[in-house]
Amino acid sequence: MSSIEKQKSIAYKLGIGIIIFSLSLWLIPVITPFTPIPTKVKAGIIPGSIIVAEILFWLGALLVGKEVANKFKSYLNPKKWREKGDTQKNED
Repeated sequence: MSSIEKQKSIAYKLGIGIIIFSLSLWLIPVITPFTPIPTKVKAGIIPGSIIVAEILFWLGALLVGKEVANKFKSYLNPKKWREKGDTQKNED
């Protein structure tokens, strides 16, 4: 394995890790309203975590490449979830 391939694989793994971490940040806005934190703080935490999650997602997308990022986004699209189920039903 050449040093360029090794650097690429490190960047790829780092990018995947950043994307996964950014997806986990989307749990913060869901959980925050149920915590005993003051409302003013909640009002800052929720949009802040969404912004950070988006920035990290696109940073990870830059590291892994456009194709992988688009594949990840398609997995997260609820419209695509039904299409898979419908195709499986039609095949049976």
